[in-house]
Amino acid sequence: MHFPAEPELTSDQRLALTLGVTQFNRGLYFECHDTLEELWSGFRGPSRDFFQGLIQVSVGFHHLERGNRAGALKTFTRALGRLESYRACYLGFDLAAQRVQLRAVLAALTSEEVGASRPPPVWRFDNLPAAEQGEAREANGPKSSRRSIDPT
Repeated sequence: MHFPAEPELTSDQRLALTLGVTQFNRGLYFECHDTLEELWSGFRGPSRDFFQGLIQVSVGFHHLERGNRAGALKTFTRALGRLESYRACYLGFDLAAQRVQLRAVLAALTSEEVGASRPPPVWRFDNLPAAEQGEAREANGPKSSRRSIDPT
């Protein structure tokens, strides 16, 4: 199977990606969408779908927070489709784990059973400093808008 090559990110692109990851990890899904969309618009070729998939994951969680289950289901399904063609790890991001997580959320959304809330997802890119990805709570302050996500 042929996998898309990873792009070389410029320093501005790395900063934008880091900001988007930080926003996602803080539960600022709409803001993450805006940041990553600006980054995505500068890409051409195979890596473009990767960034669009990340945008769609962020939008899906935004829909969940707003109670739009149908919008979340549609957006997560599209995101999973876009992210399927990439290696298990792309740009230092564990896409295999992201796909598993998306399938679990989709299963919960399509299930008739009411499930327990699950903790919000966290993105981590190995090639970006962890503290700059919104993972170090003490260094970055409290997570805003972070609460459990109940996909059902």
